[in-house]
Amino acid sequence: MNSYIDKCCGQCWHSNENPCDLFITCSLEGPLCHQDQNCKEKHQKLLHDLKYANNNIPIIFIGMGTCGLASGADKVKQAIEQELIKKNIKAEIIPTGCIGYCAKEPIVDIKMPGKDRISYCEILPKDVPALIETHVINNSIYEKKLLGTFGKSTDKITNINEIPFFKRQMKIVLENCGIINPTSIDEYIAAGGFRGFDKAIRLMSPEDVVKEVKDSGLKGRGGGGFLTGLKWEIAQKKIADQKYIICNADEGDPGAFMDRSVLESDPFRVIEGMLIGAYAIGASMGFIYCRAEYPLAIERLTNAINKCREYGLLGKNILNSDFDFDIRIKKGAGAFVCGEETALIASIEGKRGMPRPRPPYPSDFGLWGKPTVINNVETFANVPSVITKGAQWFSYIGTKNSKGTKVFALSGKIKNSGLVEIPMGIKLKDIVFDIGGGIPNDKKFKAVQIGGPSGGCLPMEVMDTEVDYDSLRSIGAMMGSGGFVVMDEDTCMVDVAKYFLTFIQNESCGKCVPCREGTKRMLEIIERIPVSYNHNKIKYEPLQRFKGIIHLQRLAEVIKDTSLCGLGQSAPNPVLSGLKYFRNEYEEHLFERKCEAKVCKDILTFSIDPELCTGCGLCAKKCPTEAIIGEKKQPHQIIEVKCSKCGMCFETCRLNAVQVN
Repeated sequence: MNSYIDKCCGQCWHSNENPCDLFITCSLEGPLCHQDQNCKEKHQKLLHDLKYANNNIPIIFIGMGTCGLASGADKVKQAIEQELIKKNIKAEIIPTGCIGYCAKEPIVDIKMPGKDRISYCEILPKDVPALIETHVINNSIYEKKLLGTFGKSTDKITNINEIPFFKRQMKIVLENCGIINPTSIDEYIAAGGFRGFDKAIRLMSPEDVVKEVKDSGLKGRGGGGFLTGLKWEIAQKKIADQKYIICNADEGDPGAFMDRSVLESDPFRVIEGMLIGAYAIGASMGFIYCRAEYPLAIERLTNAINKCREYGLLGKNILNSDFDFDIRIKKGAGAFVCGEETALIASIEGKRGMPRPRPPYPSDFGLWGKPTVINNVETFANVPSVITKGAQWFSYIGTKNSKGTKVFALSGKIKNSGLVEIPMGIKLKDIVFDIGGGIPNDKKFKAVQIGGPSGGCLPMEVMDTEVDYDSLRSIGAMMGSGGFVVMDEDTCMVDVAKYFLTFIQNESCGKCVPCREGTKRMLEIIERIPVSYNHNKIKYEPLQRFKGIIHLQRLAEVIKDTSLCGLGQSAPNPVLSGLKYFRNEYEEHLFERKCEAKVCKDILTFSIDPELCTGCGLCAKKCPTEAIIGEKKQPHQIIEVKCSKCGMCFETCRLNAVQVN
């Protein structure tokens, strides 16, 4: 079974005319080129209307990615199905992936025949009867849970792209996420899918493809920032009887969920990127290394691979081109170190996932000793657009040395948590306060951790920094894979450093001494900053704790310079950035025995205000060490030497009588 491809004349790919117009006239199933941002609204309307133009029944879209399911989207779907049966309404229900606005899940869209698609947010099962009655039966807007429209804005309803969360975004990787059914290859094709691969395989040589990707300036989105085209060029020039291409979907950073969302919401796009890459370097076999903790992503990837085989887009003699390529999924066991490319290769080979020295690089000597290209999910998801629309189009987006867009996972203490795709060059503060909506509960912004465990903690004074590889590196952070964790005034930066060092220490493969032993020593120094005794009740002298801070900086620099792989080399970054921007907080812990955020329990003291305490006795009942005494209906007090500082009394007291100092 062939795809739409034979219907297209191909003129739009090599004409000097305006490609916007040509894309429309060339194939009604294709997307607009996005050369001009004015195309954005037309593209969305075309995409939404094409698939369902001839439908005379309502279409109900439900966001059923992991975030949607966690918010109860499956129960909402059941409630909608039951309500449709109850009201004897014929409608089509289509599950989609995540549109990115995770804070507003579950999201339900409704498209009535001949009408624009309308989006509703935070839908609960109890909202379903009113939603169906208002929109499907009465053909009106259910204003109570209204999010926006995919058509033109009016006085009553705003276009999705004008909502603050979406307004500053530019979607390339995420353009189909939450829009199309991720299990339907036909919908992906209707959205312009496989057009880039068809262009490459019919109209371009492998060298042309590599040059196009190289000229675009696309860098690896996994964290290293190496030029994708240059990596492909090295592998292409190698002469070998077998070459491999690998998609790294082993997303292990705390707070990161970009790869998972793309694989769940638009798996065909990643496969198309791998197809183009395989054609460019001459690979006949590909692997997607996906962590086993992503069952929905693996399920949708498996379906997508099977569908591509059915349509002749994977396997032997693809589209009658003498090009053979197939893909297999390799499940990862959750080891953070397997995100490093040589450790990932070892894991696929059936060995323990441990990095090896480089050179040789995988492009020369990779999987089973053969030339291998490894890119992450986001990198491959950019490739179809680069080929379809051209290197010049892609290179217009972003900054001088950082082209295109970057996907970030906003999480932590932020109002609009979710997945965002922004053009390179946008300022950090714009992501936090414009797209993210700022800090909830009127708290003050304190820092953002960007780049995962290998990134840095950045304070307010550097929020004017542009998001690009060089600028972030200059302030002690890194792009990383896209984690973006926001922290408010209740966050202790010493505790944050302890958290990330604990993570790195637990995930270290142990192969090289600097990472294995160095991070352990750093963690020990951090752990004794707020405490006077260790678990064996051995007292730390103040001078010993002070010297630890001095050694911490020197030790971090040694680990950066001498660790075997990139993960070890970047492991000290959270501590180094903490010492650079939050040194006063470290000194408060060290010299004043004070934690402003009231997180480090070892230096906290608990007391009971006798004027507020009514003697109810709840705190005494909850205290595990019987450190609270007092007569019934009389003010109680805490015996400090018996207090374990567990905080149960503080959490239990309903009168705010327990004070923390």
